[in-house]
Amino acid sequence: MLRIGLFLLTNLAVVALASITLSLLGVDQILQQNGVDLDLGALLIFCAVFGMAGSLVSLLMSKPAAKMSMGVRIIEQPGSRQEQWLLSTVEQLAKSAGIGMPEVGIFPSPVSNAFATGWNRNDALVAVSEGLLNRMTADEVKAVLGHEIGHVANGDMVTLSLIQGVVNTFVMFGARVIGHFVDRVFFRTESGYGPGYYIVTLVGQFVLGILASIIVMWFSRWREFRADAAGGQLAGRRNMINALRRLQAEQDVPKDMPEEMDAFAISGSPRAQLMRLFLSHPPLEERIAALQQTPRA
Repeated sequence: MLRIGLFLLTNLAVVALASITLSLLGVDQILQQNGVDLDLGALLIFCAVFGMAGSLVSLLMSKPAAKMSMGVRIIEQPGSRQEQWLLSTVEQLAKSAGIGMPEVGIFPSPVSNAFATGWNRNDALVAVSEGLLNRMTADEVKAVLGHEIGHVANGDMVTLSLIQGVVNTFVMFGARVIGHFVDRVFFRTESGYGPGYYIVTLVGQFVLGILASIIVMWFSRWREFRADAAGGQLAGRRNMINALRRLQAEQDVPKDMPEEMDAFAISGSPRAQLMRLFLSHPPLEERIAALQQTPRA
């Protein structure tokens, strides 16, 4: 409940701050002088409602969407010693992290991977791939689980959705302001909207969306370092480093995680160096180096 309240309050604060900033910069006066009759306040609220609503709905649907898209089998009654160990380990880690027991599942994939998702730190889902269970030692699997529990305990899913909602708002708002300005000032459309508005708005939303995604991906990379640190604290730093090194050895294995789940996984897919700004995960060598530099407790 506290995080939902924070989500809504932040929403209102962003809308208010943006409105004040636009007024101080004189953007509305500039537009009016050029014959632009756009109500910036109403537009900003409109974009905030739709931008945040999309992000909030995605957050609330994250668990069922993950289960469906990844084919996750939830462990309700352990059918093997491995499944019993998995449940017991997650329960221990969750208790150590001070969160509620997440749902635990296994998804079919030959690649070593895992993810955590959910709208609430006490109502989350932690899932691991069959490949990870088959390839990693028990200590390494525990470290990966600790990493995912770290994401949950840090509230990363809520924060990432909040950031995405803010980004959505300003992408929608900026694109429509640019489209309106071009349509009125350059195409001299007096009422309604001409083709120029829709074309410029579409292009503007695409360009601004690409630029805005850099912010979202930066946060995603930053939170990976925090989750690695959490995994090291919960399961042992050496085990976390060993798990990352094993993932590093598998980087050439083709990715089979859907794009929408990539930011919540233990290992992001390798990309070209020029695409570094758009990576959801830092390079594994940087994550290992960060852990190695962490002072021992």
